[in-house]
Amino acid sequence: MLEVKDLAVTYGQHRALKGVSLTVAPGEIVVILGANGAGKTSLLKAIAGLERGAGSVRLDGTSIAGLPPHRIVEAGLALVPEGRGIFGDLTVQENLALGAFAHRARDGQQTNLDRVLGLFTRLSERSGQVARTMSGGEQQMVAIGRALMSAPTILMLDEPSLGLSPLLCTELFRNLRTIRDSGVGVLLVEQNARQSLAIADRAYLLENGEIVGQGPAAQLARDPAVQAAYLGGAAGHAAAPAPAATPSAVPAAAIAAHALAAVTAPSTGGYGSPVVSTSADQLVPTRIADLVRIASQRQAEDVTTQRQAPRDDALAARARAELKTSGTLDEAVARITQAAQRSAPAPVPASASAPRSASTPAIEVWHRPGIEVWERQPDGTLKRKT
Repeated sequence: MLEVKDLAVTYGQHRALKGVSLTVAPGEIVVILGANGAGKTSLLKAIAGLERGAGSVRLDGTSIAGLPPHRIVEAGLALVPEGRGIFGDLTVQENLALGAFAHRARDGQQTNLDRVLGLFTRLSERSGQVARTMSGGEQQMVAIGRALMSAPTILMLDEPSLGLSPLLCTELFRNLRTIRDSGVGVLLVEQNARQSLAIADRAYLLENGEIVGQGPAAQLARDPAVQAAYLGGAAGHAAAPAPAATPSAVPAAAIAAHALAAVTAPSTGGYGSPVVSTSADQLVPTRIADLVRIASQRQAEDVTTQRQAPRDDALAARARAELKTSGTLDEAVARITQAAQRSAPAPVPASASAPRSASTPAIEVWHRPGIEVWERQPDGTLKRKT
C-alpha cells in the first residue's frame, strides 16, 4: 500500500504541490488527471525520491520520504518516467537486465523476465535489437518491462501513451490491466483521460498542485464537470438536431432580382468589363423574360468607366443605339461585333516594328583588396612576404 499525505514540492518561490494526499492499494489502478502544469510529474518524482518534498510517503507501512531513489526501488516502488528513459545504445535484453539490479529482484530475475516477455511478446522476438532502433511503442514496452524487472509492488507511469498510435494505446492499457491483475498497484498519470478512466479503479483530480476531486473512476467519468474539463464535453449527449428548413414563399422572380442586386458597382480604377449595381426595389418584374430585358437595358444604358478611351465611348454609344433599334439581343450583339471588327486597325508585321532603343546598363564591379602579409625579421624590421 502506498500512502501519501500532505506532500508539498516547491521550486524557488513556486509551490508545485500543496498538501497532496492519496493512496494506492495493491491490485488497483489509480489515475491522476490534470492539465499541463498541474503538478502531476512533480508528484511522481517526489514519491520516487527524484524531487525533494515535504510530507509523508509510506510504502507498506514504512516511510520512504527522503530516501535516495535506489533505496526506494529496493523498497518496492518503480517509476516509468515520461519520455521512456531507456538506454538507446543497449539491446532489449541488456535494458531489461539493468532493471533487475535491486537486491529484491535478483533471486527471481528469470521469473520476472519470463513474466515481462509473456506480457510483451514482441520483446522476446527482438531481445538482441538495439533499443534506439525500435519504434516508440516498442521502446515504451522496454521501459515498462525494465521497471517490472525490479519486482515492484507499486508501479508508477508518467504519460505512457504519449506519442503512441491509437492501436498501441489500446494494447498498452490492456497490458496495464494485466499488471493490475497480477497484484501490482498502478499509479498512472495519463493524458488520455477517456481510456485511463475506463481501466482505472479510482481517480484523483489535480489542479494547481492541489487535489480538487476524487472518487471511483466510473463515477468521475459520468460527472458533467469532469467530462467538460477532460473528456471534451458531456459524453452521451448528442447535439440537438437542426430545425428543418422551411420552404420559401418568395417568388422565383424576386429571388433573381435579389441576385442581380448583389452585383457590385463598376470600379473607377480597375480593368476589364465593368458591372452594374442596381436595387431590387427598382426591378419589379412579373416574369423572368421581363427581368432579363430590364437588366439588359440597364447594362447597355449605364455601363461607363473612367479608363475608357474616346474610341471606346463611341463604341458604347453605338451599342446603346443597336440595343434600342434591334429586335433581339442576339442581333444587337452580332452587329456590334461586326462593327468592332471593321474598325479594328490592321495588324503590323513584326519586321516592321521599330526596334526599341535601350541604354546599356552600367554595372559596378567591386574587387576585394589584396591582403599583404608582413613578417618580422630577427633584427626587428618588417619585410613583406611575396
